[in-house]
Amino acid sequence: MSGHFKKKSQAKVEIPTASMPDIVFMLLIFFMVTTVLREVTIQVQSRLPKAESVQKIEQKRLVSYIYAGPIKTGEDAGKVAIQIDDALVELTTIRLIMYQKLIEQPRLIVSLRIDEIVEMGQVTDIQQELRVAGTYRINYSTKRQLPG
Repeated sequence: MSGHFKKKSQAKVEIPTASMPDIVFMLLIFFMVTTVLREVTIQVQSRLPKAESVQKIEQKRLVSYIYAGPIKTGEDAGKVAIQIDDALVELTTIRLIMYQKLIEQPRLIVSLRIDEIVEMGQVTDIQQELRVAGTYRINYSTKRQLPG
């Protein structure tokens, strides 16, 4: 009876690895092209307020951020300031900067990242400057409030 069962040969099947460097190189190039690096150094503190309902913006390339909060370091540390891109700006220059951005990107969304301690009067002043610039698509950045 033992003649009916034959042992199978133990031949090793190797996976061809000749094209492995090409695949790795293509993946590396793909991730280098599609990755967007953070371009802005945030100079103001922004502890965002909490909200019960939040909605995520899908097209981040259409968003321009305005930060308002206390300055993190330097001799003016603790003083409330406004930051657009990498620069601290005065309230009156918001309209010029945002108008230029709106001309470059007509579907621009302005996201306000306002610290919890910034007074509502200052937020209203920023909104008025944005209104003068014609940027009506405004988003308020918040953190999701956990239930309970």
